[in-house]
Amino acid sequence: MKSQEELTLLVDIARMYYEEGAKQSDVAQTFNISRSLVSKYLKRAREEGIVEITIHDEFVYPHRKLVKKLKLKYGLDDVVCITSQPSKSVQRRQTGKAAGQYLMKKIRKESIVGVSAGKTLHEVATTVSRTSSYPDTVFVPLTGGMGTQHTDIQSNVICKLFSQRLQSKEIDLHAPLLTDTEEAKTMVMQQSFVKDVFNKAKEADFALVGIGGVPAYNDVSEAYLHKINPNTNTENPEIIGDICYNFLNENGKLVDCEWNKRVISLDLESLRSIPLVIGVAEGIEKVNAIHAAIKGNLIDVLVTDSDVAEALLSKE
Repeated sequence: MKSQEELTLLVDIARMYYEEGAKQSDVAQTFNISRSLVSKYLKRAREEGIVEITIHDEFVYPHRKLVKKLKLKYGLDDVVCITSQPSKSVQRRQTGKAAGQYLMKKIRKESIVGVSAGKTLHEVATTVSRTSSYPDTVFVPLTGGMGTQHTDIQSNVICKLFSQRLQSKEIDLHAPLLTDTEEAKTMVMQQSFVKDVFNKAKEADFALVGIGGVPAYNDVSEAYLHKINPNTNTENPEIIGDICYNFLNENGKLVDCEWNKRVISLDLESLRSIPLVIGVAEGIEKVNAIHAAIKGNLIDVLVTDSDVAEALLSKE
């Protein structure tokens, strides 16, 4: 145990250096010791807890504590949290930009990146940095979506946007989002040109996916509801949201509904097998869907806004 004299010396040296702003040479002269010994005493003062250095990074990372709590509570690999905005369009664009920045930290020269559909992912693709080229990286669609409806946010289109901005490769999935019958889906999925794309998606190093809230038929899906009975799905109390247009229940499991029997999309088990799945979603209306996706182990990283993050922390 250190003597009172030793502790007093450590405190006096630390106070002179940290509080009075003296140089180490001045401290050495005052206490008649060498400069190297001053450095050792300052190190000991930190190790003994006499000095605690706090870096106030909340000016640059205002949601660091929120991120830490979310990662701890849900076991996520990472969380990117941006400040919530009153404007939905501004919020979506900022979320997309943050997701793009995160993706660029992870992407490598020969990465395979699976991409779903939606407005927020469109923002990711249109705001991602163009400073580097990735000629050997391949972007692969995770959902069908051929047709004339919502062409700007289809998976094929978003993959093409990524490839144009990053000078990379992309693969087209020549398949609709929804087939007319369950039997038709079976036939489509058996086609080699469809099967090859999904096999490539299963080899992805990363997946970038949107998460839809309720009603779960926004964006692309609403254009296809005339093909099934919308009342059956709208009134289904199990549906909490969707990921890659697979309708989920509150536990992140696939809901037994007509839509899921006909949708052309990467299945949930294959999505879980991708090493790093980045879920990108903003807006308080998506909290339950995001919670379900996390609970179902469907995403490893979450990019969202602070209102959503706070709401997720309050959930059981």
